Amino acid sequence: MTLAHLRPTQDVRLTGDAVADLEVRLDHDGFRTAVEATARRLAAVGVGRGDVVAVVLPNRVELVITLYATWLLGAALTPVNPALTQDEVSYQLADAGAQVAVVDAGTRELVKDIKTLDVADILARESATVTSSESIPSPRPDDLALLIYTSGTTGRPKGVKLDHANVDAMTNALKAALSFTTSDRALLVLPLFHVNAIMISVVAPLAAGASAMLLPKFDHRTFWKSVEAERPTFFSAVPAIYLLLNALAEDVKPDTSSLRFVICGAAPMPASAIADFEARYGVPLVEGYGLSESTVALTVNPIDGPRKAGTVGRPLPGVEVAIMSDSGELLASGQDGEVVARGATVMRGYLGKPDETAAALKAGWLHTGDVGHFDEDGYLVLVDRKKDLIIRGGENISPSEVEAVLTSHAGVLEAAVVAKSDPVMGEEPIAFVVVRQGAGLDISELFEHARTVLAKFKVPKEIRVVDSLPHNAVAKILKAPLRESLATDN
Repeated sequence: MTLAHLRPTQDVRLTGDAVADLEVRLDHDGFRTAVEATARRLAAVGVGRGDVVAVVLPNRVELVITLYATWLLGAALTPVNPALTQDEVSYQLADAGAQVAVVDAGTRELVKDIKTLDVADILARESATVTSSESIPSPRPDDLALLIYTSGTTGRPKGVKLDHANVDAMTNALKAALSFTTSDRALLVLPLFHVNAIMISVVAPLAAGASAMLLPKFDHRTFWKSVEAERPTFFSAVPAIYLLLNALAEDVKPDTSSLRFVICGAAPMPASAIADFEARYGVPLVEGYGLSESTVALTVNPIDGPRKAGTVGRPLPGVEVAIMSDSGELLASGQDGEVVARGATVMRGYLGKPDETAAALKAGWLHTGDVGHFDEDGYLVLVDRKKDLIIRGGENISPSEVEAVLTSHAGVLEAAVVAKSDPVMGEEPIAFVVVRQGAGLDISELFEHARTVLAKFKVPKEIRVVDSLPHNAVAKILKAPLRESLATDN
């Protein structure tokens, strides 16, 4: 058994650590040994080709080991958010048909009715010879590799089916777009139950012979100390994280010289915030776009070429992205429509949901539900989610456009704009804003700021100051609770 069998990892370097966290560091030989041993343990409890293994763990090396061990067996991994309730965990395990779940002391009680493997056994070398390595098969391109569950903002989460062909195609696209080499080192801050963390901060770097350092979670107070200690060449994060880093006290001046670039995804980031980050920390911020159904990414701004703030870049190598009208017509540059994509990175479908799969993959295109257009240089500009568009008196209002204007004000840290029913206009935009720490905010001044930039019909009817906005586990703003709070208004 060689490292080439650890799909899709190939041609990895033989020096330095491959994966590490705050407790464990493994070089490539140690990583390979642990993966093979864990594959044998999983095989001993009945896991084989086509089966599903769950991991209910926080960010830690053993989760990555289990990922590759599962793949060695031709089985699939479904990562479970350890912050879920027992009911939510049970739903995902049952829906995925998981045979076994890897747990730790903090998550053991969440798992019922299926076999469990304690995380302490993953690195227990004395039990590493359950079966011979010759009994472990190599995975095939059409073997299911990942079952990633959507965030579930509109009902129960759906399992996104990604096979090894998807994973390999995305790995190759990321390696090419981000120019990964053996000298690279990822600092992982996003949770490993999300495809962004798995693909961008673990699988693609390891495939290039690079390494990955896993932090248990993001903490803006200690983050730059981790950067200085671990000397990563990149990290991937979401807008909320960069906004927190931008808001740090002016006397926070970290050594960022190891970083080649940083990546932002999950939601559009205000162009002003990108400029603030780059000016303060001296690191290129590369904004990209994608979703679980595309094995994470569809587009990315070039690292070395022109980066255009306010866009999410150009299509990745091997990925076709287009703009489609409601009637199914492909639109020209500059015209708004639904963002659609096709190629080897597009999911195989939603687990057990043929109708939803047919709708999402209609006519051979992945329908993202996002509205956008390509500019004259071929960069994708996102306008909004189709379902989030506010229609006021027949006029379409893009919440993200209004949010970008509000967050460009020096006193605003975050903003979210949602629709409130109105008997006359149909819908009115209502804004929720979080004040930047240490800043004063005059609401009348913020209204005036919005009026100077936005058409009158786009200006929020009301601006509400809140202590915080609701976020999901990957720091995406959740708008459903905000809409619900408006629905309960008298």
